[in-house]
Amino acid sequence: MSEMSFEDKYVVDRRGTSCLKYDFAMQRKGRKDLLPLWIADMDFKLSEEILTDFHKRIDHGVFGYTDPDDEYYAALNHWFSTHHGYTIAPETVTLGCGVVYGLATGVKAFTKPGDAIIVQQPVYYPFSEVIVDNGRKLVNNQLHYEKGKYTIDFADFEQKIVDNNVKVFILCSPHNPVGRVWKKEELKKLGDICLAHNVIIMADEIHCDFVYPGFEFASMFTLPEKYQENLVVYTSPSKTFNVAGLQPANIIIKNAELRKKYRKANASSGYSQGGVMAQIAVKSCYTKGDAWVKGLLETVTANMEYMRKFIKENLPKAYFVDPEGTYLTWVDFSGYGFTDEELEHIITDEAKLWLDSGKVFGPATAQFERFNVACHRKTLEQAMKQLKAAIDNHKS
Repeated sequence: MSEMSFEDKYVVDRRGTSCLKYDFAMQRKGRKDLLPLWIADMDFKLSEEILTDFHKRIDHGVFGYTDPDDEYYAALNHWFSTHHGYTIAPETVTLGCGVVYGLATGVKAFTKPGDAIIVQQPVYYPFSEVIVDNGRKLVNNQLHYEKGKYTIDFADFEQKIVDNNVKVFILCSPHNPVGRVWKKEELKKLGDICLAHNVIIMADEIHCDFVYPGFEFASMFTLPEKYQENLVVYTSPSKTFNVAGLQPANIIIKNAELRKKYRKANASSGYSQGGVMAQIAVKSCYTKGDAWVKGLLETVTANMEYMRKFIKENLPKAYFVDPEGTYLTWVDFSGYGFTDEELEHIITDEAKLWLDSGKVFGPATAQFERFNVACHRKTLEQAMKQLKAAIDNHKS
Protein backbone atom coordinates (compact mmCIF):
# COMPACT_ATOMS: atom_id res chain seq x y z
CA MET A 1 0.00 0.00 0.00
CA SER A 2 1.47 3.34 -1.06
CA GLU A 3 2.00 6.09 1.46
CA MET A 4 -0.75 8.70 1.63
CA SER A 5 0.10 11.94 -0.17
CA PHE A 6 0.56 15.18 1.75
CA GLU A 7 -2.63 16.67 0.32
CA ASP A 8 -4.74 13.58 1.01
CA LYS A 9 -3.38 13.46 4.54
CA TYR A 10 -3.76 17.12 5.43
CA VAL A 11 -6.44 18.74 3.24
CA VAL A 12 -9.65 19.35 5.18
CA ASP A 13 -13.07 20.72 4.26
CA ARG A 14 -13.11 24.20 5.74
CA ARG A 15 -16.72 25.02 4.94
CA GLY A 16 -18.93 25.78 7.91
CA THR A 17 -16.07 26.98 10.15
CA SER A 18 -16.58 30.75 9.68
CA CYS A 19 -13.76 30.49 7.14
CA LEU A 20 -13.29 33.73 5.23
CA LYS A 21 -12.06 31.86 2.16
CA TYR A 22 -15.10 29.59 1.84
CA ASP A 23 -17.97 30.82 4.02
CA PHE A 24 -18.35 34.49 3.10
CA ALA A 25 -18.94 34.39 -0.65
CA MET A 26 -22.50 35.68 -0.27
CA GLN A 27 -21.39 38.61 1.88
CA ARG A 28 -18.37 39.42 -0.29
CA LYS A 29 -19.47 38.45 -3.80
CA GLY A 30 -23.26 38.15 -3.61
CA ARG A 31 -23.35 34.44 -4.50
CA LYS A 32 -22.55 31.04 -3.05
CA ASP A 33 -21.52 29.01 -6.12
CA LEU A 34 -17.93 30.24 -6.45
CA LEU A 35 -14.81 28.10 -6.15
CA PRO A 36 -12.41 30.18 -4.02
CA LEU A 37 -8.74 30.51 -4.90
CA TRP A 38 -8.38 34.09 -3.74
CA ILE A 39 -7.11 34.91 -0.24
CA ALA A 40 -3.61 33.71 0.71
CA ASP A 41 -4.90 31.00 3.02
CA MET A 42 -4.17 27.28 2.65
CA ASP A 43 -6.40 24.22 2.92
CA PHE A 44 -3.90 22.04 4.81
CA LYS A 45 -4.19 21.29 8.52
CA LEU A 46 -1.12 21.14 10.73
CA SER A 47 0.73 17.98 11.71
CA GLU A 48 -0.33 16.00 14.76
CA GLU A 49 3.00 16.81 16.39
CA ILE A 50 2.18 20.53 16.31
CA LEU A 51 -1.50 20.07 17.12
CA THR A 52 -0.53 18.06 20.21
CA ASP A 53 1.14 21.19 21.59
CA PHE A 54 -2.03 23.18 20.92
CA HIS A 55 -4.17 20.55 22.65
CA LYS A 56 -1.85 20.47 25.63
CA ARG A 57 -2.18 24.22 26.11
CA ILE A 58 -5.96 24.11 25.63
CA ASP A 59 -6.28 21.27 28.13
CA HIS A 60 -4.55 23.44 30.71
CA GLY A 61 -7.75 25.45 30.62
CA VAL A 62 -6.42 28.90 31.50
CA PHE A 63 -5.76 31.56 28.87
CA GLY A 64 -4.61 34.57 30.83
CA TYR A 65 -2.01 37.19 30.03
CA THR A 66 1.04 35.53 28.51
CA ASP A 67 4.45 36.89 27.55
CA PRO A 68 7.07 35.25 25.31
CA ASP A 69 9.56 33.19 27.32
CA ASP A 70 13.04 31.89 26.57
CA GLU A 71 11.56 28.95 24.67
CA TYR A 72 9.71 31.37 22.41
CA TYR A 73 12.84 33.31 21.43
CA ALA A 74 14.83 30.10 21.03
CA ALA A 75 12.22 28.73 18.60
CA LEU A 76 12.23 31.96 16.61
CA ASN A 77 16.01 32.02 16.42
CA HIS A 78 16.16 28.31 15.56
CA TRP A 79 13.95 28.65 12.50
CA PHE A 80 15.55 31.72 11.00
CA SER A 81 19.14 30.75 11.76
CA THR A 82 18.58 27.25 10.35
CA HIS A 83 16.54 28.21 7.30
CA HIS A 84 17.57 31.75 6.46
CA GLY A 85 21.05 32.33 7.85
CA TYR A 86 20.55 35.03 10.46
CA THR A 87 20.13 35.09 14.21
CA ILE A 88 17.53 36.94 16.26
CA ALA A 89 18.36 38.47 19.63
CA PRO A 90 15.37 38.53 22.03
CA GLU A 91 15.74 42.24 22.82
CA THR A 92 15.20 43.14 19.15
CA VAL A 93 11.77 41.47 18.96
CA THR A 94 8.39 43.12 19.50
CA LEU A 95 5.21 41.07 19.22
CA GLY A 96 2.27 42.22 17.15
CA CYS A 97 -1.24 40.97 16.47
CA GLY A 98 -0.63 40.23 12.80
CA VAL A 99 1.75 41.70 10.25
CA VAL A 100 -0.69 44.25 8.79
CA TYR A 101 -1.24 45.64 12.29
CA GLY A 102 2.54 45.83 12.61
CA LEU A 103 2.84 47.69 9.32
CA ALA A 104 0.19 50.20 10.40
CA THR A 105 2.00 50.64 13.70
CA GLY A 106 5.26 51.28 11.83
CA VAL A 107 3.55 53.89 9.66
CA LYS A 108 2.46 55.74 12.82
CA ALA A 109 5.81 55.25 14.53
CA PHE A 110 8.09 56.51 11.76
CA THR A 111 6.00 59.11 9.92
CA LYS A 112 3.53 61.88 10.60
CA PRO A 113 0.32 62.74 8.71
CA GLY A 114 1.11 63.97 5.22
CA ASP A 115 4.48 62.20 4.99
CA ALA A 116 5.19 60.12 1.88
CA ILE A 117 5.63 56.34 1.91
CA ILE A 118 6.73 54.39 -1.16
CA VAL A 119 5.60 50.94 -2.33
CA GLN A 120 6.17 48.86 -5.46
CA GLN A 121 2.90 48.03 -7.20
CA PRO A 122 1.39 45.67 -8.08
CA VAL A 123 1.68 44.82 -4.40
CA TYR A 124 -0.28 43.36 -1.50
CA TYR A 125 -3.11 45.89 -1.17
CA PRO A 126 -3.07 46.41 2.63
CA PHE A 127 0.25 48.21 2.09
CA SER A 128 -1.66 51.01 0.38
CA GLU A 129 -4.48 50.87 2.91
CA VAL A 130 -2.28 51.37 5.98
CA ILE A 131 -0.68 54.36 4.24
CA VAL A 132 -3.81 56.12 2.98
CA ASP A 133 -6.02 55.25 5.96
CA ASN A 134 -3.46 56.82 8.28
CA GLY A 135 -3.38 60.05 6.31
CA ARG A 136 0.00 59.51 4.68
CA LYS A 137 0.86 60.05 1.01
CA LEU A 138 1.11 56.94 -1.16
CA VAL A 139 3.98 56.99 -3.66
CA ASN A 140 4.35 54.18 -6.20
CA ASN A 141 7.53 52.85 -7.81
CA GLN A 142 5.79 50.65 -10.40
CA LEU A 143 7.58 47.36 -11.02
CA HIS A 144 8.66 47.03 -14.66
CA TYR A 145 6.91 44.21 -16.51
CA GLU A 146 8.37 42.92 -19.75
CA LYS A 147 8.24 39.49 -21.40
CA GLY A 148 6.65 37.96 -18.33
CA LYS A 149 9.32 39.21 -15.93
CA TYR A 150 9.19 41.85 -13.21
CA THR A 151 12.17 44.04 -12.38
CA ILE A 152 12.76 47.16 -10.31
CA ASP A 153 13.12 50.58 -11.92
CA PHE A 154 15.83 51.86 -9.57
CA ALA A 155 16.12 55.28 -11.22
CA ASP A 156 12.39 55.87 -10.77
CA PHE A 157 12.61 54.56 -7.19
CA GLU A 158 15.25 57.12 -6.25
CA GLN A 159 13.62 59.97 -8.16
CA LYS A 160 10.27 59.33 -6.47
CA ILE A 161 11.99 59.37 -3.07
CA VAL A 162 13.69 62.68 -3.81
CA ASP A 163 10.66 64.35 -5.40
CA ASN A 164 8.31 63.36 -2.57
CA ASN A 165 10.67 63.48 0.41
CA VAL A 166 9.76 59.87 1.15
CA LYS A 167 10.24 58.77 4.76
CA VAL A 168 9.46 55.03 4.60
CA PHE A 169 9.70 52.24 2.02
CA ILE A 170 7.48 49.17 2.50
CA LEU A 171 9.25 46.25 0.83
CA CYS A 172 7.49 43.00 -0.06
CA SER A 173 10.07 40.20 -0.09
CA PRO A 174 9.33 37.68 -1.57
CA HIS A 175 6.94 39.78 -3.58
CA ASN A 176 3.18 39.23 -3.44
CA PRO A 177 1.61 38.94 -6.01
CA VAL A 178 4.30 38.85 -8.75
CA GLY A 179 6.32 36.07 -7.09
CA ARG A 180 9.77 37.66 -7.36
CA VAL A 181 12.42 36.49 -4.90
CA TRP A 182 14.70 39.50 -4.86
CA LYS A 183 18.40 38.90 -5.35
CA LYS A 184 20.91 40.29 -2.85
CA GLU A 185 22.18 42.71 -5.48
CA GLU A 186 18.69 44.13 -5.93
CA LEU A 187 18.17 44.46 -2.18
CA LYS A 188 21.53 46.19 -1.80
CA LYS A 189 20.63 48.72 -4.51
CA LEU A 190 17.36 49.47 -2.73
CA GLY A 191 19.24 49.66 0.57
CA ASP A 192 21.86 52.05 -0.82
CA ILE A 193 19.20 54.42 -2.11
CA CYS A 194 17.30 54.33 1.17
CA LEU A 195 20.46 54.94 3.20
CA ALA A 196 21.44 57.86 0.97
CA HIS A 197 18.09 59.54 1.54
CA ASN A 198 17.45 58.49 5.15
CA VAL A 199 14.46 56.29 4.26
CA ILE A 200 13.38 53.62 6.74
CA ILE A 201 12.76 50.19 5.20
CA MET A 202 9.84 48.17 6.56
CA ALA A 203 10.37 44.70 5.03
CA ASP A 204 7.50 42.22 4.95
CA GLU A 205 9.23 38.83 4.70
CA ILE A 206 6.35 36.52 5.64
CA HIS A 207 6.48 34.49 2.39
CA CYS A 208 10.17 33.69 2.92
CA ASP A 209 9.70 29.92 3.28
CA PHE A 210 8.09 29.52 -0.16
CA VAL A 211 10.96 29.60 -2.65
CA TYR A 212 11.25 27.37 -5.70
CA PRO A 213 14.23 25.43 -7.09
CA GLY A 214 16.83 27.67 -8.66
CA PHE A 215 16.09 30.61 -6.37
CA GLU A 216 17.23 31.61 -2.90
CA PHE A 217 15.57 33.95 -0.45
CA ALA A 218 17.83 36.65 1.02
CA SER A 219 16.55 38.39 4.10
CA MET A 220 17.49 42.02 4.56
CA PHE A 221 19.17 40.76 7.72
CA THR A 222 21.71 38.82 5.64
CA LEU A 223 23.02 42.04 4.10
CA PRO A 224 25.98 43.92 5.63
CA GLU A 225 25.37 45.67 8.93
CA LYS A 226 25.05 49.14 7.44
CA TYR A 227 21.79 48.17 5.75
CA GLN A 228 20.24 47.19 9.08
CA GLU A 229 20.44 50.58 10.76
CA ASN A 230 17.25 51.83 9.11
CA LEU A 231 15.52 48.46 8.89
CA VAL A 232 12.36 46.93 10.38
CA VAL A 233 11.67 43.28 9.44
CA TYR A 234 8.27 41.63 9.79
CA THR A 235 8.10 37.86 10.21
CA SER A 236 5.33 35.44 11.09
CA PRO A 237 4.49 31.74 10.86
CA SER A 238 1.11 32.86 9.51
CA LYS A 239 1.78 32.04 5.85
CA THR A 240 4.14 29.08 6.22
CA PHE A 241 1.90 27.25 8.68
CA ASN A 242 -1.47 28.85 7.86
CA VAL A 243 -2.04 30.23 11.36
CA ALA A 244 -3.05 33.76 10.32
CA GLY A 245 -6.24 33.42 12.35
CA LEU A 246 -4.11 33.35 15.51
CA GLN A 247 -2.49 36.64 14.40
CA PRO A 248 1.13 35.95 15.33
CA ALA A 249 3.77 38.46 14.27
CA ASN A 250 7.32 39.29 15.22
CA ILE A 251 8.66 42.73 14.40
CA ILE A 252 12.46 42.70 14.53
CA ILE A 253 14.35 45.99 14.85
CA LYS A 254 18.07 46.10 15.60
CA ASN A 255 18.34 49.90 15.78
CA ALA A 256 17.50 50.82 19.39
CA GLU A 257 16.14 54.25 18.49
CA LEU A 258 13.77 52.88 15.86
CA ARG A 259 12.73 50.10 18.22
CA LYS A 260 11.87 52.65 20.91
CA LYS A 261 9.72 54.62 18.45
CA TYR A 262 7.96 51.47 17.28
CA ARG A 263 7.23 50.28 20.80
CA LYS A 264 5.83 53.68 21.76
CA ALA A 265 3.42 53.57 18.82
CA ASN A 266 2.58 49.98 19.70
CA ALA A 267 1.78 50.95 23.29
CA SER A 268 -0.29 53.93 22.14
CA SER A 269 -2.59 51.47 20.37
CA GLY A 270 -3.19 49.70 23.68
CA TYR A 271 -1.37 46.53 22.63
CA SER A 272 0.85 44.70 25.10
CA GLN A 273 0.80 40.91 25.56
CA GLY A 274 0.60 38.66 22.50
CA GLY A 275 -2.12 36.03 22.16
CA VAL A 276 -1.57 32.80 24.04
CA MET A 277 -2.16 30.49 21.09
CA ALA A 278 -0.16 32.73 18.76
CA GLN A 279 2.82 32.20 21.04
CA ILE A 280 2.24 28.45 21.10
CA ALA A 281 2.16 28.52 17.30
CA VAL A 282 5.54 30.26 17.12
CA LYS A 283 7.14 27.84 19.58
CA SER A 284 5.72 24.65 18.10
CA CYS A 285 5.73 25.41 14.37
CA TYR A 286 9.27 26.76 14.39
CA THR A 287 10.66 23.73 16.25
CA LYS A 288 8.52 20.85 14.96
CA GLY A 289 7.43 21.96 11.50
CA ASP A 290 10.31 21.00 9.20
CA ALA A 291 8.91 17.73 7.86
CA TRP A 292 5.44 19.19 7.37
CA VAL A 293 6.82 22.19 5.47
CA LYS A 294 8.89 19.90 3.25
CA GLY A 295 5.74 18.03 2.20
CA LEU A 296 3.87 21.29 1.77
CA LEU A 297 6.50 22.74 -0.56
CA GLU A 298 6.57 19.59 -2.67
CA THR A 299 2.79 19.72 -3.03
CA VAL A 300 2.61 23.43 -3.85
CA THR A 301 5.49 23.13 -6.33
CA ALA A 302 3.68 20.30 -8.12
CA ASN A 303 0.50 22.39 -8.25
CA MET A 304 2.48 25.29 -9.71
CA GLU A 305 3.87 23.03 -12.43
CA TYR A 306 0.42 21.66 -13.21
CA MET A 307 -1.09 25.13 -13.55
CA ARG A 308 1.81 26.42 -15.66
CA LYS A 309 1.44 23.49 -18.08
CA PHE A 310 -2.35 23.76 -18.19
CA ILE A 311 -2.35 27.44 -19.07
CA LYS A 312 0.35 27.03 -21.71
CA GLU A 313 -1.53 24.19 -23.39
CA ASN A 314 -5.12 25.33 -22.95
CA LEU A 315 -5.12 29.12 -22.60
CA PRO A 316 -2.45 30.24 -25.07
CA LYS A 317 -3.35 33.93 -24.94
CA ALA A 318 -2.94 34.01 -21.16
CA TYR A 319 0.54 34.40 -19.67
CA PHE A 320 1.56 32.54 -16.53
CA VAL A 321 4.14 34.71 -14.74
CA ASP A 322 6.62 32.14 -13.44
CA PRO A 323 6.78 32.51 -9.66
CA GLU A 324 10.11 32.35 -7.89
CA GLY A 325 8.38 32.28 -4.50
CA THR A 326 5.04 32.35 -2.60
CA TYR A 327 2.16 29.91 -3.18
CA LEU A 328 0.36 32.46 -5.34
CA THR A 329 0.30 32.62 -9.13
CA TRP A 330 -0.08 35.77 -11.21
CA VAL A 331 -1.68 35.37 -14.61
CA ASP A 332 -1.86 37.97 -17.38
CA PHE A 333 -5.08 37.76 -19.44
CA SER A 334 -4.50 40.91 -21.51
CA GLY A 335 -3.78 38.85 -24.63
CA TYR A 336 -7.47 38.05 -24.98
CA GLY A 337 -8.50 41.65 -25.50
CA PHE A 338 -11.29 41.59 -22.93
CA THR A 339 -12.24 44.82 -21.22
CA ASP A 340 -11.61 44.87 -17.48
CA GLU A 341 -15.34 44.44 -16.88
CA GLU A 342 -15.57 41.54 -19.35
CA LEU A 343 -12.67 39.75 -17.67
CA GLU A 344 -14.26 40.05 -14.24
CA HIS A 345 -17.61 38.85 -15.64
CA ILE A 346 -15.96 35.81 -17.23
CA ILE A 347 -14.00 34.92 -14.09
CA THR A 348 -16.84 35.36 -11.62
CA ASP A 349 -20.10 34.78 -13.48
CA GLU A 350 -19.05 32.22 -16.07
CA ALA A 351 -16.00 30.40 -14.69
CA LYS A 352 -17.56 30.76 -11.23
CA LEU A 353 -14.19 31.39 -9.63
CA TRP A 354 -13.45 33.66 -6.69
CA LEU A 355 -10.03 35.14 -7.39
CA ASP A 356 -8.20 38.32 -6.41
CA SER A 357 -8.47 40.68 -9.36
CA GLY A 358 -5.22 42.34 -10.35
CA LYS A 359 -6.82 45.76 -10.00
CA VAL A 360 -6.75 45.54 -6.18
CA PHE A 361 -2.95 45.36 -6.31
CA GLY A 362 -2.65 48.53 -8.36
CA PRO A 363 -4.44 50.32 -11.21
CA ALA A 364 -2.05 49.10 -13.91
CA THR A 365 -2.81 45.38 -13.49
CA ALA A 366 -6.58 45.05 -13.92
CA GLN A 367 -5.96 42.44 -16.65
CA PHE A 368 -4.21 40.11 -14.18
CA GLU A 369 -5.67 37.62 -11.73
CA ARG A 370 -4.04 36.13 -8.63
CA PHE A 371 -4.60 32.43 -7.90
CA ASN A 372 -3.82 30.53 -4.70
CA VAL A 373 -2.58 27.00 -5.45
CA ALA A 374 -2.19 25.87 -1.81
CA CYS A 375 -5.09 23.48 -2.11
CA HIS A 376 -5.86 19.91 -3.17
CA ARG A 377 -4.91 19.15 -6.78
CA LYS A 378 -8.53 18.20 -7.49
CA THR A 379 -9.63 21.71 -6.48
CA LEU A 380 -7.07 23.30 -8.77
CA GLU A 381 -8.00 20.97 -11.64
CA GLN A 382 -11.67 21.88 -11.25
CA ALA A 383 -10.80 25.58 -11.24
CA MET A 384 -8.76 25.24 -14.44
CA LYS A 385 -11.56 23.25 -16.11
CA GLN A 386 -14.08 25.98 -15.27
CA LEU A 387 -11.70 28.71 -16.40
CA LYS A 388 -10.99 27.05 -19.77
CA ALA A 389 -14.68 26.44 -20.48
CA ALA A 390 -15.56 30.06 -19.73
CA ILE A 391 -12.80 31.55 -21.87
CA ASP A 392 -13.36 29.08 -24.73
CA ASN A 393 -16.94 30.30 -24.80
CA HIS A 394 -15.64 33.80 -25.64
CA LYS A 395 -13.06 32.97 -28.29
CA SER A 396 -13.60 34.80 -31.53
